[in-house]
Amino acid sequence: MAGVIAKVGTVVIGRNEGERLKRCLNSLSFASTVIYVDSGSSDDSARWAADNGAHVIELDMSVPFTAARARNAGFRRLCEIAPEVAFVQFVDGDCEISQGWLEGALTFLISHPEIGVLSGVLRERHPDSSIYNWLCDLEWNGTVGDVHECGGIAMMRTTALLAVGAFRDELIAGEEPELCVRLRAAGWRVWRLDTNMAIHDAAMMHFSQWWKRNVRSGHAAAEGAYLHGSGPDRFRVWECRRTWLWGVWLPLICLSITLVFWPWGLAGWLIYPLQILRQTVRNSGPLSHRATLALYQVLGRFPEAIGQIKFMCNRVLGRRSQLIEYK
Repeated sequence: MAGVIAKVGTVVIGRNEGERLKRCLNSLSFASTVIYVDSGSSDDSARWAADNGAHVIELDMSVPFTAARARNAGFRRLCEIAPEVAFVQFVDGDCEISQGWLEGALTFLISHPEIGVLSGVLRERHPDSSIYNWLCDLEWNGTVGDVHECGGIAMMRTTALLAVGAFRDELIAGEEPELCVRLRAAGWRVWRLDTNMAIHDAAMMHFSQWWKRNVRSGHAAAEGAYLHGSGPDRFRVWECRRTWLWGVWLPLICLSITLVFWPWGLAGWLIYPLQILRQTVRNSGPLSHRATLALYQVLGRFPEAIGQIKFMCNRVLGRRSQLIEYK
């Protein structure tokens, strides 16, 4: 197994993760090389990582930070110090890789040379501690098999990454799906296994965190559509249109009807509870779960719209988008 072990390295990114980073690094004992990229931690994250065998990169924070930039910095260092590494596991410092994932994923990729990216089942560590953690846990539950995209926790083939130039440094969110678009265009496949991959710790306890996270998602969708929306996949075009419909155009129409036909025009706003009812019927699981999910699905269109408008304004004004952080 030693020859196989030498084929995989890991890149961990984080800031002020504390105990979560320790759990993360301890779960990577199978990897031959561990790179930790720190983005301005004020705790002892960088020192602790170095003391426990990781190669540490401390980013220059005078340059605007993005997770994409951190992942690229880690990947470049990995290629420099371990050029024999054929696969890289990307992981965030708030995640713990599941036992057996690295070995199984590596074996799968070796036997499937056409696959450039492989992910698995990601679960939330404390889904019952808040409604927002629960929503994250549902979000991670994607389809398996041949998929269009992955999240930030995935194992990638180094030759595939090098062929497409890795991540886009400037993207403040959504850099992984955008990378997958370019990888698939280059002939690589993206795959998801029905195997436990990692445990994530979102630590989202407040509505404001959920709201900011959805603003970031809206920004990522708008930028993704801007970059690849004209391609064959119409990347993020449908998501953007849905957000504009429910988060911008319908509110403006309902407001206009309300002002013109007051008070009867208030009935126009009933389209939102009706949409929640429609989504409740479409969702799966217990009724209370379906209804709760439907409520947040509809409510989420508003912060998503804000994120898309932010992106559009920045494009028009020629400004660089600023990082949107929720924790």
